[in-house]
Amino acid sequence: MTATPATAALQAAGIPFTEHPYEHDPGAASFGMEAATVLGVEPARVFKTLVAEVDGRLAIGIVPVDGRLDLKALAAAIGGRKATLADPKLAERKTGYVVGGISPVGQKNRHVTVLDESAELFDTILVSGGRRGFDLELAPADLVRVTDGVIAAIATG
Repeated sequence: MTATPATAALQAAGIPFTEHPYEHDPGAASFGMEAATVLGVEPARVFKTLVAEVDGRLAIGIVPVDGRLDLKALAAAIGGRKATLADPKLAERKTGYVVGGISPVGQKNRHVTVLDESAELFDTILVSGGRRGFDLELAPADLVRVTDGVIAAIATG
């Protein structure tokens, strides 16, 4: 069992998950697509965690690695008006994770979280486990529960 804030938070909440460690290639162009390829999982089931600023507060958008975060949709999902991607250094400081390894679970500060509705197409999805080269597999409903998140259409193809 790998110890990260994400695995600790899931264990504390009693949420079942499966660890998927893999050898991260520092030269990989896309952390999420690398995970999907190395782990042999369809990209639509592997989700990336993005940190955005919505009306001056941070929010987490979780979308498939083969899609993009629709910033307007994210803002609308949480009652905001304008969203931009957060500065990577700010994202790292506020989540406690490094870019490419930001998990939606076990963040240093709790942020409003939105999971793309496409996650509901699968029994389980994969998200970062809190470091590059480490993903966690869990049920979408459990991810929403542990993050106090909501589900909305926030991804574009």
